[in-house]
Amino acid sequence: MLKKHLILFVFAVFVQFIGFAQSNFYAVDSLREIRIYFYATDWDYQLDSLYVQGDNERILADLTIDGSTYDSVGVRYKGFSSVSVNRVKNPFNIKLDYVIDGQDHYGVDKLKLSNVIQDPSFVREVLTYEIAANYLPSAKANYANVFVNDTLWGLYTNVQAVNKGFLNDHFGNKYNPFFKCNPENLDVTPGGENSNLSNVHGNDGLDYELYYALKSDYGWEELYNLIDTLNNYTDSINNVLNIDRTLWMHSLNYTLVNFDSYIGYGQNYYLYKDKTGQFNPLLWDLNMSFGSFRLTDASSIYFSGFDITQAQNMDPLLHHTQFSVSPRPLLRNLFLSERNRKMYLAHIRTIVNENFANQSYAVRGQYFQNLIDTSVQNDTNKFYSYADFISNLSNPVTLVTADCPGITQLMDARATYLSNYTGFSGEPTIANITVIPQNFVAGADVWITADIVDATEAILGYRFGDNMAFKTTAMFDDGNHNDGLANDGVFGGVILNSANVIDYYLYADNDSAGVFSPVRAAYEFYNIQSQLQVGDVVINEVMSNNVTSVTDASGKFEDWIELYNTTSSPISTSGLFLTDTLGIFQKWELPNQTIPANGYAIIWADEDRSQGDMHANFKLSNLGEQIILTNTDSVLIDSVTYLPQADDIAFARSPNGSGSFIMQVPTFNSNNDFVNSITENKELIKVYPNPFSNIIQWDSFERVEVRDLLGKLIYTDENTNLVQTSNWNSGVYFISLLDINQTVKIIKIK
Repeated sequence: MLKKHLILFVFAVFVQFIGFAQSNFYAVDSLREIRIYFYATDWDYQLDSLYVQGDNERILADLTIDGSTYDSVGVRYKGFSSVSVNRVKNPFNIKLDYVIDGQDHYGVDKLKLSNVIQDPSFVREVLTYEIAANYLPSAKANYANVFVNDTLWGLYTNVQAVNKGFLNDHFGNKYNPFFKCNPENLDVTPGGENSNLSNVHGNDGLDYELYYALKSDYGWEELYNLIDTLNNYTDSINNVLNIDRTLWMHSLNYTLVNFDSYIGYGQNYYLYKDKTGQFNPLLWDLNMSFGSFRLTDASSIYFSGFDITQAQNMDPLLHHTQFSVSPRPLLRNLFLSERNRKMYLAHIRTIVNENFANQSYAVRGQYFQNLIDTSVQNDTNKFYSYADFISNLSNPVTLVTADCPGITQLMDARATYLSNYTGFSGEPTIANITVIPQNFVAGADVWITADIVDATEAILGYRFGDNMAFKTTAMFDDGNHNDGLANDGVFGGVILNSANVIDYYLYADNDSAGVFSPVRAAYEFYNIQSQLQVGDVVINEVMSNNVTSVTDASGKFEDWIELYNTTSSPISTSGLFLTDTLGIFQKWELPNQTIPANGYAIIWADEDRSQGDMHANFKLSNLGEQIILTNTDSVLIDSVTYLPQADDIAFARSPNGSGSFIMQVPTFNSNNDFVNSITENKELIKVYPNPFSNIIQWDSFERVEVRDLLGKLIYTDENTNLVQTSNWNSGVYFISLLDINQTVKIIKIK
C-alpha cells in the first residue's frame, strides 16, 4: 500500500472538525474575506514607524474572517523588500492570540498576507506551494480579499505560517531546534552569504545569531553542529541532515527558477530538527518563483544575475560544475556525491513529468486566474494593470529591475531544457515489487524483490516508524538474495529483524541516471504491516497524579502512560489504540512511532494534541480507572485497572514488563526494577531538606552521585556533604551516597 508521509490521527468529533476547518481555511479553491479594524486612526503611520525602526511590535485591531470576529489581534507588516512606507498595499502579519491567549480561527492563530508585489500574474506563490506540497512538507496558500476599516485594500495571497502548529502537523512535535534562515541584515551584494550554512562566522552557535533567527527555546549548539558537519565532515552529513528532503528543496528551486531562496541570496527557508535527529529544510516566501527574481545565483557564471533565456536554460548543477563565488555548501557539498546528483536529477524528472511536461501547471494557473479575476479587477491598489495580470501567465511584463517572464513562456522552454539534460533520462525501470514472506511477524527477516531493468546498483530504503530516519541496504541480482537466478533482472534485499510495520522505497541507477519507486520517495513510500501478538507491547507504568515528578516538553506536569516493548525486535505503535472508555476501543490512535527492542514509549494523557503526536485525547482520573490497548481489529493487546494514586507515586509492573502492578516511585521511560535499589529516607544518614530548593546536604562527607528521573548523571563529587542546586529544574532526583550504598529520592521545588 502506498502511503503519503502524513501523520494520521483519530480524534474526538470536535477535534476532527477543528482539523478539517484549519485545512479548509487554506483550500486553494476558496477566496477568503478578511477585514481589519484598527483601533488607532493613524494606524498606517504607526505601522510605517515600526517597520522603519526594525521593531517587530504590533498594533491592535479587531479582525473579521469570513464573518467570524476576533478582538484585540496584533498587526504588523510582513517581510522586507515587499514593504515600503510609500506604498498603500503592504503585506500584513496578524497574530490572533496577541492579547487573548489561545484565540484562533479554527486552529489558525497567525495570518500571513502577501501583497503580490513581484507577480503580475497573481499565480506564482499559490501555484508553487501547491506543487511543492507533493514532495515535502509545505505551507498551504490561497487568496483573500482584504479590507481595512471596511475599505477594500486589495487581493492578497493568504499563506499558512510555518510555525509550531505547522511543525506539529508535519513532524509530530514542535519543541526541537527550529530556525528561520533569514539574516538580520540582508547582504544584498550579488550572492551574499547570508543564511547559507557556511562556517565562516565562527566555531560557536552564538556566532551565527545575526544570520539565523532561533524560533525554539534552544538550538544554537545543534545548528553549529549541522554547519560544522556540512562543511568539514561530508561523510557524516546524513547524521544531522535529511539529505533527500534537501535534494527535493533544491529540485523545486531550480526547476521552478525560484532564486529568492537558498540558491540565490541564501535565505527564505526554515530548518527544523525532527525526531530522528536530522534537520529538515522548509521552503518559504515563494512569491518570486517562476523567474521573477533573477539578481544572482551565487555561481561564477550568473553571479550578477541572468536574463529570461538564461533562466530557461539554467544548469541545475551549476554549484557542482562551476565555481561558487559565494559559498553554497548545502548545494556544493551534497553534490560531491555522484549518487546524490543522480537522486537530485531523478527528483527534477518527477517534478517536470508530473507538472510541466503534461501542462497541468498551465491548467492550474488558468484556474487560479479565473477564480480571482473579479477580485483583481476590483483591486485598485495592485501594482500592475489588469492587462498585465491576464498577459503574465504566458507573456513577460516589465518590472522595475527586469522583465517578469510569462510563466508558460519560462516553463515550457525550461521543461524542454531539463528533459534533455544529461542524467534526466536513461534511468532503470522498477516493477513487480514483492514482499517475502507476505504474512511476516515482528522480528522476522523480510525480503523485498523487484524486477529492475538496466540497473548497475539498487538500494532498498526502510524504516519502522516516523521517529526513525530511513536506513538503506543494497539489493543484489546474484542469485543469493531471494532474487531468482543471477543476472536475471530480479533484485533482492533483506530487512533484518523487522518491526511489525515497515515503510520502504526502492532506488536504482546506472551510468546514466537514477530512479525511485515510488517516484516521490522518500516523502511517499510503500507500507507493509502485520498484527502484533498479545504480549509484544504492554502497559508498563501509569501515573495519574503527576505533581512534581516529570514534565512534558511544554514544562507541564501531565499524567502519562508508559508502554514497554517486551521483544528483542523494534515495534511500531502504528495500528494500536488506547482508550479509558469501555465500548470505545479506538478512542485514540497511536502514531507510527518505533519503540526500540526492550524499550519504552511515553504517551502523555493530557487531552492536548497541539503539543505533539504522543499526546492522547483523554486524561487520566487520579481516582483510578481502566486503560485498554487494542489493535485495528479491536483485539485486546493489554489492559490495566489502576488504583487511586498518591502524589508522585506510579502504578507499575514489577518485575519490569511482566509482573503484577504495585505502587512505587515513578521510573519514567526506564526499567521499573530500578526502584528496588532505592531506599527512602529511613537510612542511617538523612538527606535534607526534602523537598529542597537551593541546597541539599547530609551529615558526613561522602562520595556522591545525583541522577534525574531518566537516570542521567547530573552531579558527582568525591568528598562532599553539600550540593548547590539553585540552577536545577524542578522535579524528582535520586541521590546516591556511594560509600554507604544509600540512594534517596529527593524532590526539587521552585
